[in-house]
This record gives sequence, structure tokens and C-alpha cells, in this order.
Amino acid sequence: MSPAVKVLRKPWDDLSQQRDAATFGIWVFLASEALFFGSLLLLYAVDRISHPQAFIMAGRETDIWYGTINTAVLLTSSLTMAVAAQAATADMRRLALWCLAATVALGALFLVLKGFEYAEDLEKNLWPGSDFALKAPGTQLFFALYWTLTGVHAIHLTIGMVLIGRLIALGGLGRIRLRENPQVEVTALYWHLVDVIWIILYPLIYLLGRS
Repeated sequence: MSPAVKVLRKPWDDLSQQRDAATFGIWVFLASEALFFGSLLLLYAVDRISHPQAFIMAGRETDIWYGTINTAVLLTSSLTMAVAAQAATADMRRLALWCLAATVALGALFLVLKGFEYAEDLEKNLWPGSDFALKAPGTQLFFALYWTLTGVHAIHLTIGMVLIGRLIALGGLGRIRLRENPQVEVTALYWHLVDVIWIILYPLIYLLGRS
């Protein structure tokens, strides 16, 4: 069986057609994700306009060090994911697998740091509710959005790690061929979307009130 046959799946007749279909499909999916996060960001914008001072006050309570370190971690993971995709295209299987593994490790580091940050937020009573630490009206709205946006992002990041882990497992066992495999490109595009969303969230959450 030729390498092309191992990668090619029904109902496609050739690799180029299969790749174009996979790329189109992931872009449609990414557009739907952009609309989903866009609605949350629109809600953030409306609430921020309604409570500007409260959002500034609440923004100063976020831990900028966790946010900044995690931003650097995700940017590095985008680099390793891009290298993995290029290595797969060049049929550098071992390099591709190592870079995929590095991407998963960086994603796991992000979630661990986020877990520590969440624990710190809970210790400071920054979970919206009757015991919320800040008394100014509107500050709970900021942290409700903070927990929602970062939580949904963490879920998407976890999904990305599972998808990459699947590529590592199947590629490492030789059950799929990484070269010319649309799964690699599709997974890379998804991972880059997750990173771009965080880059948008970072200034909205961590830099607010610190300029």
C-alpha cells in the first residue's frame, strides 16, 4: 500500500482534494468559534462601557504575572506547533512528534499555572457571590466574565491538547502518516485560534487599569 493510500480517505479521489476539503471545514468551524467568542467579547464591551470604573478596579485585582507568563507559554506553544506542521510537511517525523509533544507540555503548563491562579482568586474571594471581596457595583460583572472567558478558553485548550495527543499516539505507532496528512494542518489551525483568543483576552483582563 502506497503512503498516499494510507493518508487518503473516502470519499476523496486525491490528496489535494482531501486537503482542500479539510482546510475549508476547519475554517468554517473556526468562523463559528470566532462568532461564539465574539458574542462574549461584545457582552464584555457593553458591561465595560456601563461600569468603566468598576472594571478598572476589578482588573487591578487580577494577577498580571500569571497572565503574562501564560501568554509567553502559549506564544511558545504556537511556535512549536508551527514547527511541527512544517516538519510533518518535510517528512521529518521525529522532529514533528517532538514538537507536538512540546506543544502538549506547554499547554499542560498553561493549565497548571491557570489552576494556581484560580486558587489564588478563590482565596481572595474573587468568585462572584455573596462573599465577593469587592463592594463596588459592577466589579462582580467583571469577574463573572473573567471566569467565563478564561474557563471556556481552558476547555478549548484542553480539546486542542487531546487532538495533538491523538496525533502523537497514532503517528508514533505508525498508524497514520504525518506527511501530507490534513489532520496535522487542521489541528495546527485550531491550536493557533486558541492562542489568538488568549492574546485578545490578555489585555482585556490583565492590563485593564494598569496603563
